Amino acid sequence: MKLLQALFFPPEQPGGVSSMIPYLQERFKAPHWEMELFSLPKRIRSKGSGPVEFQTFDWHEFEESPIVQKYVQTYRDYLWWTRLRLQRSYDLIHAHHPIAGLAMKEVFPETPVIQSIHSSYERELILNGRIEENGLEHRFLTSLYKEMEHKTDRMYTVSRSFRDYLSPYVTQPENIGIIPNGFDEKRFKPVPHENEVAQLVTVCRLVPAKGLDILLQACSELKSRGLNYVLHIIGDGPIRKELEELAQRLGIYDETIFYGYTLHPEEFMPFFDIFVLPSRAEAFGSVFAEAALCSLALVGSEVGGIAEQIVDGSNGLLVPPEDPIRLADALEKVIVDPAYRYELARSGSDYAKNHYSLNRVVHELKKLYLQFDR
Repeated sequence: MKLLQALFFPPEQPGGVSSMIPYLQERFKAPHWEMELFSLPKRIRSKGSGPVEFQTFDWHEFEESPIVQKYVQTYRDYLWWTRLRLQRSYDLIHAHHPIAGLAMKEVFPETPVIQSIHSSYERELILNGRIEENGLEHRFLTSLYKEMEHKTDRMYTVSRSFRDYLSPYVTQPENIGIIPNGFDEKRFKPVPHENEVAQLVTVCRLVPAKGLDILLQACSELKSRGLNYVLHIIGDGPIRKELEELAQRLGIYDETIFYGYTLHPEEFMPFFDIFVLPSRAEAFGSVFAEAALCSLALVGSEVGGIAEQIVDGSNGLLVPPEDPIRLADALEKVIVDPAYRYELARSGSDYAKNHYSLNRVVHELKKLYLQFDR
């Protein structure tokens, strides 16, 4: 069976999709399986041309928006690159981005296309203050969900909560399946260690949607309570300078280390003690599963896919979003009680291995793919 995994970002980019898809190839071996990966290189810009039409809505109603114009041009570029680079036929295409799925169905109309939706671009833009809810961009991006439902052969997403989010924008939400991301356990190597001072870590893109302002406020509260800790922030993004200035104003800059972007944070994440990320929204939150597999205690906000990964008090701690005091309370519990922290970490690791192993996802995908085997 000839399979194509159609990504948007190159597979070496950080994020949930890239943490799973490149590791699938070694699990889909010949003679029955033949798998390729495809993505749009960063250097491809403004190459595509020609009219773009969608079957379920008229995108020209939104074209005065520069964000919509850029999105449609990226779709043209993906089409151009697909037609240039892919000459062979496939038995099945699995797309992991709306642009990828719509482009593949345009170029290969007779080939079954499975569409997985891993996150919400419009929700990220709203939370990051770049677009308005119900504005042109929001309405354009949410219209794409019904277009994907109309054009592709099967739709999947990564969590129950994200399927609920998609429901108002499609005709038959009950037909959307759920396949959580999976992780290759061999990538994660927990290291026994004893840190005299609790080491907190977060890994994310530095954007408002991740709630790092709330985390810094919570850490300021911890310091006012006389608790010792070090906060390690791994990642980069447009609000890094703003966060560094906030840490200085709150008097916790000495306790906070900004690393910038790191390609493989899982290589040194096991040396920390507590993973914390108070996101304002997450479709799945792959980094929580990755941190659990590194045997870190988890503290996260009770939103989206995070709340589906963490059973509060059993394999991690959940707190309401936008609440630095409740976050500080949760962090204090795992800072002052190493034994409790260890139990949460052990339970979190067991849960992640049982629910989010790559083997489990591969098994589900093989069953799915064989439904299209001619």
